[in-house]
Amino acid sequence: PTLEALEAATDRGLREMGFGYRAPYLVETRDLLQELGGHEYLMHLRTIRDADQVQEKLIEFKGVGRKVADCVALFSLDQAEAIPVDTHVWHIACREYDPSLNEVKSLTPTVYRRVGDLFRSRFSSHAGWAHSLLFVAELPSFRNILPEDIIVQMKEWREQEQEKKAADKKAKKATQAS
Repeated sequence: PTLEALEAATDRGLREMGFGYRAPYLVETRDLLQELGGHEYLMHLRTIRDADQVQEKLIEFKGVGRKVADCVALFSLDQAEAIPVDTHVWHIACREYDPSLNEVKSLTPTVYRRVGDLFRSRFSSHAGWAHSLLFVAELPSFRNILPEDIIVQMKEWREQEQEKKAADKKAKKATQAS
């Protein structure tokens, strides 16, 4: 919806429409966006050539984290170098570009940036769109259109990941028991 269409929206009304816990985020986002200049502010974000800077501006909105900010930047604000990092993208980065990421325990802002940099270094100014194609290829509903060797490689990697997780869990239990 447009910002104008959201002007009359209330927390209660949005909850009744099924937005649940997200309702107050929408109201607060609308208010902050109006305060910042509305449509003109968003058009300004499109002119910024630094996807990280756009991400920082977007995470100022309540309820917007790095991934959502990068989705908005990539799909709505012409930020073709924005890389939304989620589980699927993490798996791609670990499997295809940097196996050492498997050792990382959490997705800190530094690690999030590192994953994005892997895509940007490989795909340059088209990194966000390359990310989107690779992301879709990770989804089970699209696997049947992939080449067989890629499907096999992805399956083997997932099995190795499951074995590693099981071994880590077993080792942790053994450590706790002693």
